[in-house]
Amino acid sequence: MGIVTDVILPLSLAFIMFSLGLGLSLSDFTRVFFKPRDFLIGLFFQIIILPIVALLIVMFWPLSPELAIGVMILAAAPGGVTSNVLTSFAKGNIALSISLTAINSILCVITVPLILMISLSVLDMGSINEGQSLFSVASQMFLIVTIPVIVGVLLSGVLSSFEKIAKNISIILFVLVLIGAILSQRENVITYFAQAGLVMLFLNIIMMIIVYLLSNTFKSSKETFRCWLMEVGLQNGTLAIVVANTFFASTVYLIPAAIYSLIMYATALPLIYFLRRN
Repeated sequence: MGIVTDVILPLSLAFIMFSLGLGLSLSDFTRVFFKPRDFLIGLFFQIIILPIVALLIVMFWPLSPELAIGVMILAAAPGGVTSNVLTSFAKGNIALSISLTAINSILCVITVPLILMISLSVLDMGSINEGQSLFSVASQMFLIVTIPVIVGVLLSGVLSSFEKIAKNISIILFVLVLIGAILSQRENVITYFAQAGLVMLFLNIIMMIIVYLLSNTFKSSKETFRCWLMEVGLQNGTLAIVVANTFFASTVYLIPAAIYSLIMYATALPLIYFLRRN
C-alpha cells in the first residue's frame, strides 16, 4: 500500500482540488465582500460549530482514540465540490455554496491543522507523527490543496473545455480513493463500521438539525438555508482521508472519513428529494 498511500492518494487529492479550481473564478472569492452575512454564518457553521459538535460527540461516545481523531479530521475538512452540485439539486443558493467551497478550501490549510492539534490536546492523545508540527502539516496541505486550487482558478479561462472532463476524472478518483481506504482495513471494516458508522450518522443528522434551528434565528432565505444544509452535511472526504493517511501511521484514522463519504449521500439525497417537494 506504500505507493498508493504515499503517492497516489496525495496526487489524486491535488487533481481533485485542481478540478475544483477550474470551476471557480475570482468573483467566487470576492463576492463574499458584497454580501458577507450569509457567507460568515455558513463559515461559522463549518469551521466552528461542526468541529465543536464532533469533539463533544467523541468525548462521550465509546470510540477508540484512532477513530475519535478520524472523526475530528473529517469534521475539520471543508465542503467538497459535491456540495455545490447537490445545493443546485436542492434549489439552494449556488453562488453562496461555491463561495464557501472556494474560501474554505483555501482556509483549510490553517483550520484543519489547528482543529487537529486542539483535538489531540483535548483528547489527550499526544501529537501526530514524530517530526510533524502545525507548520509542517499546514505546509504539506498548502502544496496538495491550496496550490492546485489556485492553479485551477488561474487556468480556468484557458482550460474551460477541460473542466467537465476534469470533474468526471475527479469523481472516478474519489471512488478509487474511497475503495482504497476501505480495502486498506478490509479485515476490520465491519467492526469499524459498527463502531464509527452510528457516530458519523449522528454527527451528520445533528448538524443538519442545528442548521435548521439556527437558520430560523438568523431569518435566512429558503435558498440560503438549503445551501448551509448541504455545506455542513457534505464534507471533502478525500481531503480527510489524505490528511489522516499523511499524518498518522495507522490507516484506522481514515476509516471515519471513508464511512462518512458513504453516509452523507444516504442522508443528503432523501433530504434533497424532500426539499424539492416542499
